[in-house]
Amino acid sequence: MRSSLTPTTPSTTLKDPEWENTTVISGNIAEEIARLKEETQGPILVAGSATLVGTLLANDLVDELRLMVFPTVLGRGRRLFPNGINRLKFRLVETRPVGPDGVLIQTYSRSG
Repeated sequence: MRSSLTPTTPSTTLKDPEWENTTVISGNIAEEIARLKEETQGPILVAGSATLVGTLLANDLVDELRLMVFPTVLGRGRRLFPNGINRLKFRLVETRPVGPDGVLIQTYSRSG
């Protein structure tokens, strides 16, 4: 079984990563991530890619969401969850404040 600490980078442009032990996925992202979930022991984390998270949600490949909520209203911006994905149910398992500004980290696990 593969360790979850081996970086895997979905990319439409990157061909030859400079990071050690890194695999680039440039084909069918959903199929490759589904395969990784079968082969990998432990969690697979995605940090900061709304496009990738949207693809994973649309293909029912997300087991847990960890969201950082900032107490700031911008009034515009990009949606985190894209239109067109099927309804997925999650349950709140942890809420943790971070720092003095009221930022929350909320962890949700799949339910149902």
